[in-house]
Amino acid sequence: MSDFKPRFLKPSDTSSFLDKSGDTVIEFTDFVYNKYLSQSIQTQRQRLPIFQNRNHILYLLEKYQTLVLVGETGCGKSTQIPQYLMETEWPGQIGVCEPRRVAAISLANRVADETGTLNQSDTVGYAVRFDSCLHKPKIKYMTEGILIREMMSDPLLKDYSVIMLDEVHERTLYTDILMGLMKKILRKRPELRLVVASATMDARELQAYFNSNHTKNSKKDSAVIMGVQGRQFPVQIFFVKDPVPCYVQATVDTVLKINSSKEPGDILAFLTGQEEVDKAVRLLKEHANQIEAAGSSHNFIVLPMYGSLSHHEQLKVFKSVLNNYRKVVIATNIAETSVTIPGIVHVIDCGFVKMRWFNGETHTDSLIVMPISKASATQRAGRAGRIKPGRCYRLYTEEDYSKLPDTTPPEMIRINLTYVILQLKALGIDNILKFSFPSPPPMKNIKGALEILYALDAIDIEGDLTKPLGFNMAEFALDPLYSKILLSSGEFGCSEEILTIISMLQVESIYVKPSSGNFSVKAKIQKRHFEVEEGDLITYLNVFSAFAKSGFTKEFCHRHFINYKSMLRVLEIRERLERMMRNYDVPIISCAGNTEAVCKCLVTGLFPNAVYLHYSGAYKTVRGDVELHVHPDSVLYTIPHPQWIMFCEVIHTTQLYMRDLTVIKSEWLLELAPHFYHRTTVHDY
Repeated sequence: MSDFKPRFLKPSDTSSFLDKSGDTVIEFTDFVYNKYLSQSIQTQRQRLPIFQNRNHILYLLEKYQTLVLVGETGCGKSTQIPQYLMETEWPGQIGVCEPRRVAAISLANRVADETGTLNQSDTVGYAVRFDSCLHKPKIKYMTEGILIREMMSDPLLKDYSVIMLDEVHERTLYTDILMGLMKKILRKRPELRLVVASATMDARELQAYFNSNHTKNSKKDSAVIMGVQGRQFPVQIFFVKDPVPCYVQATVDTVLKINSSKEPGDILAFLTGQEEVDKAVRLLKEHANQIEAAGSSHNFIVLPMYGSLSHHEQLKVFKSVLNNYRKVVIATNIAETSVTIPGIVHVIDCGFVKMRWFNGETHTDSLIVMPISKASATQRAGRAGRIKPGRCYRLYTEEDYSKLPDTTPPEMIRINLTYVILQLKALGIDNILKFSFPSPPPMKNIKGALEILYALDAIDIEGDLTKPLGFNMAEFALDPLYSKILLSSGEFGCSEEILTIISMLQVESIYVKPSSGNFSVKAKIQKRHFEVEEGDLITYLNVFSAFAKSGFTKEFCHRHFINYKSMLRVLEIRERLERMMRNYDVPIISCAGNTEAVCKCLVTGLFPNAVYLHYSGAYKTVRGDVELHVHPDSVLYTIPHPQWIMFCEVIHTTQLYMRDLTVIKSEWLLELAPHFYHRTTVHDY
């Protein structure tokens, strides 16, 4: 490991490490609960640092409405507090909110094992996007979005007696919404208890935020802070001596160096997105096959982990491997917090993360690959110190580390707020400006979101949700632009095609991009078979249609360089969305090849993302006059550029690139979005 120089992180410096993503009933039936195993689990639970604070936690929850729990990594707060409440027969359901679905699933499985749950789905369960519990388990792990959706039917959460917001430090969009909503609910329900838990957060600030619930005459605080020491092994930190030219290739090289050494333990590597993860996995599998064929003792298996992967595939990283194999997990920041992957000793940190930033001029979120914060770097290193002393290899210099920001900006202040406002309106929050956000978003973002929602016909001129369109759009766990397209598709007679396109847009990439020259050329040739001049979205439609005709086979995907796992995820999402559309009486019909009807339907939602070809040769937004460029992966990149196109997202690398494009006509904008566009004459002098 000569490319790195070591720095040692002592256990006392680890206070910012974290303890960490049709309806289906989830039951835990694979646990053999006998007396010996029961005693073993009870012993493990009693060894957790939080066990020493069990009675103190229960006492504080009796006396205070809100407990701000600062629990260090490994203390057991995510799994043990719900069990303490259940053991003391706390009335009502105990809800635990996690930022990511994989965290909710893995924690629920862990607690099910510890409680000895067999077929008792009324004890422990979980609910994530598109999968919800039909029963009401005593302990319910869920994603934050699920709880917000439950508030639409039960605004005061009367089924719950305790809500735990875990990993609040991440400050996701839903985290801030939930804290604002819970503040209002706590005022109406004095018996309800809230636990705000994390390892790195400004506890005083949160305590003051929830204490503001009380009347001025009340001298007693409603929120209290408690700290719990963690259980963390020392982690040795290594920085590169010189900056690396490509962190994906450097990640692959570092994995191979660790694997060739005699250092035991599994490896977790962080990259920014699905494409990078798939590329690294593909390269490492080639090396793994060569090592296994040579009869070497340094065998390893490679597993990907990212948000759009099906939860069945995500759970593979938690399973044990053969004794003579090493497990290598290549993940996005989904594995940064909440999730503890067994066996991890080595962590490789690329130093970057893919984040969304809202551009008020283009009315779009831009995906930007940017450096992580120091807090995130510490969290990533913490993954290596959960079971034994570990090592973290940072693919950036120590000097670059010192320049990183301390924390990541809250998602609320940096992304598009159309979905946020739509959800709050559905929950009865009429005056958005007076809503108590923990971190108030910029006023221009609120103004832009209201303008878009009005143009989508989701709200009226008074700012109220329209019936039925606005209320129906709020029910979809999708960007309002996409939900408007889905609900309008029946009118254009192309709901079958729109279902497919919107489902395809929910995964990061459907194409496999080989790194070697020969296979790379073959992949481009195969992609050409599906490409059409109407753009990328109609090309996606062709890919899915061909995949369906093949019988959804893996061989088809392998032959045409299509990502099979992504296509299976598309199928799953499409089935769920189709059921929702039927619930809203949207006819499921096909346009039988009428692509103009599909393109016009797409305009009903994506009209804010329209651009025109400027005489300079670049595209410019109609509103804001921002210069954008066609992404090299687009089917429109190599053909004469059409005059008008729409995009789905913007990626900021060397310049602003548009992805997922569709060719349109300018008159469609005037016809389908009259509140947003009007014709005018511009004179150049």
